[in-house]
Amino acid sequence: MLVTLIDDSIPFNGLTPASQPLGGAEKAFASLPAALARAGHTVRVINRTPHSMGIENVSWVHWEGRRPPITEVLIAFRKPRLLEFVRATTARILWLTGPAEYLDRPQVKDMLDRTEARLIFLGRTHQDSYTGTGHASLRNISPGVRQEYRDAGDMQPSETPTAIVTTHPKHGLDWLLDVWTSRIRPAVPNAELHIYSASFKSADGGNTLPDDLNTIYQKALAAEKDGIVFKSPAGDRTMVEDYRRARVHLYPGSEREMYCSTLAETQAVGVPAVARPMGAVKERVIGDKSAYLTDVESDFSDHAIRMLSDDEEFNSVSIVARRHGRSRGWDSTASEFETVFR
Repeated sequence: MLVTLIDDSIPFNGLTPASQPLGGAEKAFASLPAALARAGHTVRVINRTPHSMGIENVSWVHWEGRRPPITEVLIAFRKPRLLEFVRATTARILWLTGPAEYLDRPQVKDMLDRTEARLIFLGRTHQDSYTGTGHASLRNISPGVRQEYRDAGDMQPSETPTAIVTTHPKHGLDWLLDVWTSRIRPAVPNAELHIYSASFKSADGGNTLPDDLNTIYQKALAAEKDGIVFKSPAGDRTMVEDYRRARVHLYPGSEREMYCSTLAETQAVGVPAVARPMGAVKERVIGDKSAYLTDVESDFSDHAIRMLSDDEEFNSVSIVARRHGRSRGWDSTASEFETVFR
């Protein structure tokens, strides 16, 4: 079938995730087309790719190019208005990534009804954020994990016990800093907490942050003596190697986080997690086996301390995380998409 995927956000294509940092949603959009092509479909993507080109048997077409008059399947990414990008098609799919309350707006409901769009959510937590009624075609399809993480070599934790945090600073980093400085670091005095944040690295370079982010940045900056290290997010090839050297992924989380993409990736590499059970966290890990889930500060810190200091505990959880995280690739996700439009 001829499948056309549409996104009008930022410049990227199927080559971008391997070498450049990319948000979880954009990375998902970059990953599905090639999987659909491997399943035998003719696939084209229309987005703001830097250059129109063929990548893994997928045609990536720049947004300003000629708009196709027809496709058999249209997959619009996040924005309902993109459902009418191609006039003639037999199946219109809206692939959602964020909380879905906005779908209840009258103008959006009219668009969904008019186009008979089929809605795809990232999982049960995500689907539950949709409170609308009367829309019959709803599915939740979990994203896959990119092959770089599924093919990662064995864990090689650094000599310095290292914890990582990858969530947006406004998703609980303030809380985590308190737990780290008051409980975790005193118990493991040589440990480091690596904060992956493009915003914080930008501030390190002298750029000004918005007030709400700057408050958290200044708090983290003041805690550098407690092993806080700012790191730049990078492409998948680099992040895999960074993750292999970590002993635990600390994930404070947010109720509005519907994907938790980096949590899925670190699990595939074999990094145990300690996370607050917020948003879609429970859908990316196996509680008490590949990760520990708690929002109690004392329990959170106790689990983190064990992962940082107890090799036997670390290895046991790491093995389960690795097995669980590698269980789903993008070919499985593409196969489930096929059941929606075939």
